Amino acid sequence: MSQKLVVLENCEVIDPKDIDTFIQRDGFQALRKAADQMSPEEVIDEIKSSGLRGRGGAGFPTGLKLDLTRKASAEEKFIICNADEGEVGTFKDRYILECDPFSLIEGIAIAGYAVGVRKAYIYLRQEYCRLLFDTLQNAIDQAKARGLLNIDVEVRVGAGAYVCGEESALIESIEGKRGDARYRPPYPTSEGLWGKPTSVNNVETLMNLPRIILRGADWFSAMGTERSKGTKVFSVCGDVRNPGVYELEMGTPLRELVEELAQAQDIKMVQVGGASGRVVPYEMIDTPLSFETVLGAGAVIVFDRSRDVVEVARRTMEFFEEESCGKCTPCREGTKRMVELLQSLEDGEGSKKGIKLMEDLSETMMLTSLCGLGQAAPNFFVDTLKYYRSEYECLIRNG
Repeated sequence: MSQKLVVLENCEVIDPKDIDTFIQRDGFQALRKAADQMSPEEVIDEIKSSGLRGRGGAGFPTGLKLDLTRKASAEEKFIICNADEGEVGTFKDRYILECDPFSLIEGIAIAGYAVGVRKAYIYLRQEYCRLLFDTLQNAIDQAKARGLLNIDVEVRVGAGAYVCGEESALIESIEGKRGDARYRPPYPTSEGLWGKPTSVNNVETLMNLPRIILRGADWFSAMGTERSKGTKVFSVCGDVRNPGVYELEMGTPLRELVEELAQAQDIKMVQVGGASGRVVPYEMIDTPLSFETVLGAGAVIVFDRSRDVVEVARRTMEFFEEESCGKCTPCREGTKRMVELLQSLEDGEGSKKGIKLMEDLSETMMLTSLCGLGQAAPNFFVDTLKYYRSEYECLIRNG
């Protein structure tokens, strides 16, 4: 099984500290093409035609997001690159930024030209600051020194909150506030950073823009499936022999990623999308990786048959309880109650009534939580109850 390198094509090929090695591989040619040969509307149309969708998990069409921001009525607008990468099991953006920061800077500049902004921010995960801040700042400085950067790009470091991966909480954080999710509408494309139209895209999404502009929408849309175009970068960890970062064409079966590339054995289940992702039992290991099936932000966590489903569910919910911003009741109280109920099962004090209560509570959280954290928090429980209900009920029978 071979990878399809698009986003990762420069990784471990160029010197991430030397812009000349990037320029030798057509670096900043896409930005030059956009600025010299295309109008901002034509750039957005090309991105729309490519079928590129956001790689942060939600899969919103990238061209449409840029277009909505461009058409919003305001004198000042912003581009934000979400490099928070707080999802459990995700480390692909770290690898991308370590190896090829220049492509990201070029992608931000193309997005800025298309939307019509003078200022862009890279919101960097606090834990990555020591590793990546200097690398990103050096890339920005070199691009400016060569006259290649058409907008001001500033790196802002987050405080380490998982909820700031949600775009409105991220915006609150950049503004210097506590990272709480906002009520929507209005959406960031019309009222985002400091009340101005803002387009928020993650690292991998922006990395695709130079490739699309330089090689064309038809080239990009020829890869993938009908609704999932291009490639996807995955970070694989857990019970695998070869954990790491891999890039595959959209629609590739999950088996090829976890068994052939990551060399996993005796698989029980795979969680695709991190702690907030969906669970795929081994019996469904040939599920294609796409927006139509399972995808998420790119984290793939493999569990072998030694893993206890209920224990993993409880630990996952403990994580969400810790990371909930507490702004909305369904998430704040729901995660706490779910932890208590799962712990009671492990302690031999569970009941079928308790399982039914968790099912009802999960449905309420998914429907009424303010942001994606609370809405996705029950995913692991819901999926494992569907596929491994016997393990939950066994704890009730055996105490």
